[in-house]
Amino acid sequence: MTDRRLAIDAWESLFRAQHEVFGDINDDFHDDTLSQAEYDVLLTVTRGSDMTARLRDVTANMLISQPSVSRLVDRMVVRGLLTKCADPDDGRGALVHATDAGASLFRRIASAHGKAIAERMSLLSDDELTQLRDLTAKLRKKQPGC
Repeated sequence: MTDRRLAIDAWESLFRAQHEVFGDINDDFHDDTLSQAEYDVLLTVTRGSDMTARLRDVTANMLISQPSVSRLVDRMVVRGLLTKCADPDDGRGALVHATDAGASLFRRIASAHGKAIAERMSLLSDDELTQLRDLTAKLRKKQPGC
């Protein structure tokens, strides 16, 4: 059985580290160009085949509710960053596609954001980064019975 106090200390350290690192790299985003949430949408969409993703897949990757994602996507459509259409394979679903303008803006912000992340994470060695990635992946997996 895991030591309860150690588990709580580790969780608090992980939470605080995430919060502080996020604060350091959040300066890459500005509401007049691209917000963090819009970046997250474009990250999912641009990784999809033909820069397209199902709206439900975008929602699954976000840390906000489905109605909030839908409103965000609709605002991004109005801004010309995305297009949205019915999913031909799912009558209730929708597909979102990054426009050339959306993909271009994403690439520009992603380059600066990636550099900021790499600089902040350079405090760790490659072995430590690998261990951190593997440990956080393990924590994200649902445990049996949950």
